[in-house]
Amino acid sequence: MADNSRASRTAVYNPTLATFAGLAFAWVWVLVTLGAFTTSIGAGMAFPDWPLSNGSLNPPGWLTTLDMFAEHSHRLSAGVMTTLTLILAIWIGMKEPRSWLRKLAIFAFVLVIAQAVVGGLRVLLEPKQVESLDTTVGQLFAMLHAVLAQMFASTLLAIAVACSRGWLSRPVPVRRGLQQLGVLCCVLVFVQLAIAAVMRHSFAGLAIPFFPFSTNDHHLLPPIWGFKIAIQFAHRVMALLLSIAALAYAIAIWRDPGASQGMKTGASLMVSLLFLQVMLGAAIVWTFRDTTIATAHVLVGALTLTTIFWLTWVAHRDRIET
Repeated sequence: MADNSRASRTAVYNPTLATFAGLAFAWVWVLVTLGAFTTSIGAGMAFPDWPLSNGSLNPPGWLTTLDMFAEHSHRLSAGVMTTLTLILAIWIGMKEPRSWLRKLAIFAFVLVIAQAVVGGLRVLLEPKQVESLDTTVGQLFAMLHAVLAQMFASTLLAIAVACSRGWLSRPVPVRRGLQQLGVLCCVLVFVQLAIAAVMRHSFAGLAIPFFPFSTNDHHLLPPIWGFKIAIQFAHRVMALLLSIAALAYAIAIWRDPGASQGMKTGASLMVSLLFLQVMLGAAIVWTFRDTTIATAHVLVGALTLTTIFWLTWVAHRDRIET
């Protein structure tokens, strides 16, 4: 407890910095939304070059052609995100006494640069085929791009929370078992999102065209197997496992005397998001991958991740600040 008190005396709440960190995290959702929409309508290769679009920052037709608008807007929003992250890293580096937070801000900037490079390689290497996997090198980088996006969102969330007044108010520690359950849920949701990224960029979203069963005559297991069917089925199994673990996590939070009212409300939000996510996943199959529903599914998945990560990050506050 002495360590927590020392950390709280050293770190002073800076409302301007906290607000900017919150705005930077909010911009992540602009980037994620545009990225999800671009993927959903298959516009990732609207421009064959990078970092410019058809050799320009203002390519002709991008405001009137949907696929060009989606991809170029995504690129422009990524540029804004890079700038915001750089400013945040410099600001924290100059004003923040906590060394771990300064390092985390630098990591966020490195991550956003890596994300931009991976996004560029996704475009530039699209023509190169990987015959053994029946895909392209560009699609492999697209899968990595999707996973890095979730990691980046979680990192910016961690920074924004650590700059907040609530973080510095020294909440009562929660039980160790609750912390461990939160880590388990974070691992499960990251694995699930990685599987989802592979599935989306392998065009396997409708490999099993039925839900909740795998066949039209109500069998749980597919009658035939292949990579696309296997990755789709793995996505469904992981959704079940994650739902069970998250429900157990929510119950643990509701019962823990050290959990704040905010955490308990967040636990209710987590359960609601998971239910909505499952319904959206089902609707993708039932509507044969409606673009709006597919985009919403990606966004709710990201919201679910950040909610679980936020709960786990806050639960570990006393250990992080030691």
